[in-house]
Amino acid sequence: MNTLSTSPSVPAATGFSRGTQWWTLFIFMCGGGVVLIEPSPYEFAFFLALFVFMLGGMRLGAGAVVMAVLLMLYNIGGLFSLIPFLDDGDAVRFIGVSFYLAVTAIFFAALLQDDARWRMHALTWGLVSGATIASVAGILGYFNVAGLGAIFTLHDRAAGTFKDPNVLGTYVILPLVLLAQAILITGRLRLRHVVPLGIILFGGVFLSFSRGAWGNMILSMALMTMLTFLFVAGPRQRLRITVLAVTGIIGAIVALAIALSIEELRSMFEVRAALVQHYDVGATGRFGRIFRAIPELLDRPNGYGPMQFREVWFEDPHNVYLNAFSAYGWLGGLSYLCLIGATLVVGWRLIATPSDMQAFAIAVWSVLFVQMLQGLAIDTDHWRHFYLLLGLTWGLFDRNVRRGGYQAGRAVGESRGG
Repeated sequence: MNTLSTSPSVPAATGFSRGTQWWTLFIFMCGGGVVLIEPSPYEFAFFLALFVFMLGGMRLGAGAVVMAVLLMLYNIGGLFSLIPFLDDGDAVRFIGVSFYLAVTAIFFAALLQDDARWRMHALTWGLVSGATIASVAGILGYFNVAGLGAIFTLHDRAAGTFKDPNVLGTYVILPLVLLAQAILITGRLRLRHVVPLGIILFGGVFLSFSRGAWGNMILSMALMTMLTFLFVAGPRQRLRITVLAVTGIIGAIVALAIALSIEELRSMFEVRAALVQHYDVGATGRFGRIFRAIPELLDRPNGYGPMQFREVWFEDPHNVYLNAFSAYGWLGGLSYLCLIGATLVVGWRLIATPSDMQAFAIAVWSVLFVQMLQGLAIDTDHWRHFYLLLGLTWGLFDRNVRRGGYQAGRAVGESRGG
């Protein structure tokens, strides 16, 4: 069941009222779409959400304990690597942010152990609202409406309410996938789905002119559609999904052709659509730095130290796995690889297990899986939405294990005749 297509009804929760919990989560997720300032509204809303839900009681599943341990080892490695740079305020803040983001992942995993459908309903609409706001800002900035270009653009690309167009483009993928999945499952073109989907697709993804975001969107949408087709849909729904998917692809091609009829958009698209940019190649390029740094890191148990890669190679590594060893040392790097490996196992098991939230699990996993691949070409270790996806994946897995996922979803599976 997609949480955007229905409004779940659950028993009253302990602690704060359900209404208070819903709005707290909504504001929390919506705040994730505004990060022009630091700390952002997301940070303040997180501590509010932590207070609201801790008061009602939270629990962590056994699987998420594994995630938490690996995240802590990863960050402890960062602490060891930080020791020579304690006088570097940026490096200290870097590790502090890493610990904070790890805590948010643990929070999201614990959040789904009770009243999961109700809470995911709030999270999803908060995400959609935040992504829509950020995308509208991106549109206003890109076309310099009311002089907003100076605030909402960077290097002639839409950044919206983010500091980086690449982060804007990837942040909006999860709400975009959720909206598309709701349309596929219900077969209805409701305004509450179609309007934000169009705004996010244009202002958040296309105008960011981020190759990573474009690729992320295409792969995430394709994976979500395929997995929804295989694991959620009944025979009649599969036909509908096929028709809607083909229609959507044709519509996207037509929309792209219309957008590229604008000279300004076409010129930027031609530059950014190149698979390899000039700064990617050569011994000093993005990929060259990676292969030159690996032999050095094999001789450095503590890596270069937090944020020190740029001091040696003049730019950041642009590879989250390389950065794990560079900024967090061997302990952090190995812990991060174990975390990703364990998450791969958990994620694929999660989406193949029938449950009342299987559709949502598919949407989350489709985006997280692609982001883990994207980490080969960009540093994702401080992306708030990465830790959101990570926590949700482990939380949904633990919920399935605790409830007996197959039994919980058997009635759903029996009703998939259309």
